[in-house]
Amino acid sequence: MKKLYSILLLIFCFSLSLAQAQQESESPKFEIIAHGGIGYVKVRTEVQPRYNLNVNSGEILLNYKAWKKIGIASGIGFSDVNGNGFNQTGVFYQERNLIKIPVLLTLNQDVSEKLFLFGNFGPYAQTITKDQIEYENLGEIDVFEGWNFGLQLGLGFGYNIVSNMGAGIICNGQSDFSDFETNAGKTFNDEQKHKNLNSIGVF
Repeated sequence: MKKLYSILLLIFCFSLSLAQAQQESESPKFEIIAHGGIGYVKVRTEVQPRYNLNVNSGEILLNYKAWKKIGIASGIGFSDVNGNGFNQTGVFYQERNLIKIPVLLTLNQDVSEKLFLFGNFGPYAQTITKDQIEYENLGEIDVFEGWNFGLQLGLGFGYNIVSNMGAGIICNGQSDFSDFETNAGKTFNDEQKHKNLNSIGVF
């Protein structure tokens, strides 16, 4: 989790630096969007009982303003999920890290001179970089693996601090539509996906 917070801090500092550099440009076509948040996710399984996990997430996007209010963005997202559950092996505590690559349509609508609405929608590809499950007398690593895919939606309300630099609050939601599978040799076999990952944070 400390690693995730450090990454988010670097993202925020980089965004401020880039935004300040863009101030000299009358109407820049490219912009950096960075946000982080906290929330929860429902883990849907095929065989074992379902459970919920806490989420800390962050995302950094390069947005191209293709039209006046609409853009196209892509970048990288990070998620750190953790919490308790149980399966046929027993009660467990799970930690999982994921990296996500989204491709999004973005919307930026001015409400007033200083206030604006920001939104995004599109698909993503996602992979697990760390998956650890700890039982009372047993621990397993790299339990699930592979890539899966899903859709995400975000909506935020921001304030323009200076030209080409703003900050605000954003709500994000995403759901997978394909599964991760267990690695061979684990104490159980199953498939699972993340459904209704909801978070609120700042950008």
